Amino acid sequence: MLMAMIENIYETMNLRITETAFELHLRKIYPTRNILSMRETETISGQDCLDVQKKTDGSVNIIGEVATDPVASWMIQSAQVASKFTLFTHHAKTFPDLVTALRNSMLRSGVFTDEKTAEEQVVQVLNFDIHLVKDFRGRRYIERITECIPVEDKNEYTYDHRKEKTLEGKMDKFIDNATNYFSKVTNKELYKYVNILEYRNNEYVITNKISDYNLKEMRNNMDESDIEEFDKFVERNWGVSQKAIPVSATVGTNTQTKRRGRPSKK
Repeated sequence: MLMAMIENIYETMNLRITETAFELHLRKIYPTRNILSMRETETISGQDCLDVQKKTDGSVNIIGEVATDPVASWMIQSAQVASKFTLFTHHAKTFPDLVTALRNSMLRSGVFTDEKTAEEQVVQVLNFDIHLVKDFRGRRYIERITECIPVEDKNEYTYDHRKEKTLEGKMDKFIDNATNYFSKVTNKELYKYVNILEYRNNEYVITNKISDYNLKEMRNNMDESDIEEFDKFVERNWGVSQKAIPVSATVGTNTQTKRRGRPSKK
C-alpha cells in the first residue's frame, strides 16, 4: 500500500527514502519522480543518511519499516523537521500499541529518558494510522483509518482563595488546586484517538469527523481543484462548510455515512 500511495502525492514534492534494506524500489516504479533512496552500510549509519537527506530539499520522507529502535528515532526526527510529512510502516495491532511501541523505542535508544516526554513526541507526529489486516481467507484490506488527536494541557487552576475570608476557606481552595495538580501529574491524558473510517459487514463506514485542525492542514497542502472536491466531500459527509471551521482543533462528532467497498484479494 505504501508504494501505491506515492501515486497520490503531488509530483512537485520530492521524495526522500530511508530503508534498512532496499524493498520499495520506488525509482523503478515512478521513474519520472524526484526520488532519493538511501540505506545504511557498515561505514555509513542510517542517522548519517537522514542528516544528508535534510539538506536535499525533500518534501516527503518515507521510512520503509520501523522495525528497530534506531529506525523509530529516525522516523520521529524526519517527521518533526525537514519535510512536510512522513510515511512509515509498522506492525502494531492497535493504535495504543503503536504509540507504546514507538515510545519504548525512543526510551531504549536513549533519545529520551522520561516516559511522558517520549510519548508526547510520538503523539505529536502521528496524525493518521491506516491499519491493514489479512484475514484467514488470505484477503488483505484496510480495517480502519484512525486519527490521533493530542490533548492540550489546559490551566484549570483557580484563584478563588483570594476571595475567601477565613483560613478554612483558603485551605479548601488550596486543596482543590493541589488535587487538580496531582491528578494531572499522575493521570495525564496525552492523546485521544478516533476511527475516521471502519470496515463493517463488507462495507466502509465513516464513523467520525476529522478534527478541524487536520482538515485545515490538509486543505493547505492541496491545489485548487482538490480543495474544491475535498470541501464537497466534507460538507456531504459531515455537513460542515470549510469556511466556517475555526483554527483550533476539536474532536469530531459521531455521524455515520456508509460507503460501499470490498477488500482486495491477493
